[in-house]
Amino acid sequence: MTFKDLIDPNPKKAFLLANEAIARAAIEKDVKVAAFYPGSPTSEILDTMYILARYLDDLKMEVASNEMVALETVAGASMAGVRGFTSMKSVGLNVAADSFFSLGYTGVNAGLVLLIADDPHAHSSQSEQDARIFGEAAHVPMLEPSSAQEAYDMVKWAFDLSEKYKMLVLIRTTTRVNHQSGIVQLGELKRKPFKRNDWKEIQSKYYTLSATARRLKGEALEKLKKVEEEFETNPFNKLTLGEGDIGIITSGVSYLHVLEAVDILNINPHILKLGTTHPLPKQMIGDFLKKVNKVIIVEELMPYLELRVTAIAKDATPSVEIYGKYTNNFDYVGEYTVQSVVKGISSVLGLGSPVDYDFYLNRAEKLKSILPKRMPTFCPGCPHRSTLWAVQQAIKEQDYVVNNDIGCYSMLLLEPYEITDSLLCMGASLGISSGMQHALNDKVISFVGDSTFFHASLPGFVNAVHNKHNITVFILDNAVTAMTGQQPNPGSDFGALPVVEIDIEAIVRAIGVEHVTMINAFDPKNNVDKIKEALEFEGVSVVISKGPCALYNDRLKRKRGVPIIPNMVDKEECKTIYACIRDFYCPAIEMDMESRQAVILKDLCDGCMVCAKLCPVSSIKTTGG
Repeated sequence: MTFKDLIDPNPKKAFLLANEAIARAAIEKDVKVAAFYPGSPTSEILDTMYILARYLDDLKMEVASNEMVALETVAGASMAGVRGFTSMKSVGLNVAADSFFSLGYTGVNAGLVLLIADDPHAHSSQSEQDARIFGEAAHVPMLEPSSAQEAYDMVKWAFDLSEKYKMLVLIRTTTRVNHQSGIVQLGELKRKPFKRNDWKEIQSKYYTLSATARRLKGEALEKLKKVEEEFETNPFNKLTLGEGDIGIITSGVSYLHVLEAVDILNINPHILKLGTTHPLPKQMIGDFLKKVNKVIIVEELMPYLELRVTAIAKDATPSVEIYGKYTNNFDYVGEYTVQSVVKGISSVLGLGSPVDYDFYLNRAEKLKSILPKRMPTFCPGCPHRSTLWAVQQAIKEQDYVVNNDIGCYSMLLLEPYEITDSLLCMGASLGISSGMQHALNDKVISFVGDSTFFHASLPGFVNAVHNKHNITVFILDNAVTAMTGQQPNPGSDFGALPVVEIDIEAIVRAIGVEHVTMINAFDPKNNVDKIKEALEFEGVSVVISKGPCALYNDRLKRKRGVPIIPNMVDKEECKTIYACIRDFYCPAIEMDMESRQAVILKDLCDGCMVCAKLCPVSSIKTTGG
């Protein structure tokens, strides 16, 4: 992908990440308001829209404080007569669910599309959540693409569907759809000037209360019946006739795995690929079931399709045999691959796989067993590393429990730190700590980042202060939402549009926190006593550690032409105490196997000088003189 491809107004073919194709589709459909909170595997949609907003003066794009606010922002724009678009990861829809369900009742005005991405295998999520149940539960149409081209096409069509039925439309993807790349045929980019509307001309109401809620639910269900009729002939549902009496029903990226699997197995079954997964095209599925004696359901995560196809088969053709997760032919856990689909289909049909996948997988596991562990780690120059060093020194001599949160600092639970006792979801560390402090003698500690503070921690702070709880909260303020790609948050001084930087310290004090300590993340030795004082305070105490994300800060330096000057170890002064390696864990520092002294890798070193401050013999110096 080049930016030129994304902004080119002419129809063309381009090699795009699916997330980039999704963003291009949204701007082709003249989306006027877009809002997002970053989260993998959808972060690139936000990043692409962020870049596009700089060049499209008719696009209002925001990085919201959380997913609920993002959805409400674009919903408000839709109600006011302009198209809105947002995307989020599956657990983000949990945050936005309250508004999402109400929008399923109220409907919308201008086109409104929400893309939700599940994460099979939990690559970057705390659970393997299956968001397909949301569409059905909220009475919202749901589409499910398999490829980058189909994701692009579905986004464009979803806006037409939304406006035709005045409904929010949900597009559900998974990690392997969002992060696949391919040749995408793009359409014309022809946008209209941004035009504000007068509310009196819209003449609509959006609320759900008692009798109104019951009426709106009935209307939503009636709309879904019409949508289902339309889905029966929708080209996103693809029927491929094969041979014999075996059929496969699948959707999403599993469809691509099925195509490869049947080729490897040299079989030619009938295949029904479903692109409209709520409401399901029941007549189409029923007709397909009548063509076969056995049907295999291939889908990741929960048996969403399998359960509903089984119900359809009861009326359409009760004798058909259905195989999937309920019959233990496919796993409930993890991400599917071609080999797992080959194995599942083979187990149903009694076929032998032409490839002994188990042999290669077992061989790979043996090879992995001799490799050293490579745990995720903080970047060189990360402010969290030096903050955590100071925290570790401060808590050495007391009993404590650490409730962690979602961010780069989640790595506290891994080696070499291993000081996390709970890690649930964004903002949960405050509530968990409030409960624990009632029941434990230990000191209760919470960690949150600046983005998480604004996203979900504020209610927990209010609760802790109001109820006079005894906890210490560390707010790690690195100026950006670092884990997902250094996007801005309300505490940042930049955004897609002009923004106001929100002062975390001022908010904490305004809530009523009496003991607030500000520390410089890169001054670890002097921070130890300050942290101890905060831990000894009876009540809610807060330590705000400020220091910019290394990746973000280095990018700013390069833009300004400021050199990044690495450190070095003076071999004459190094006494092989290894404090820099044993206690600081910076990946830019390793051992020279000949001299047995520490050595700093200049290509990795950020020049933060923290290791120099911690060296007991001052053997680490800057190379800048």
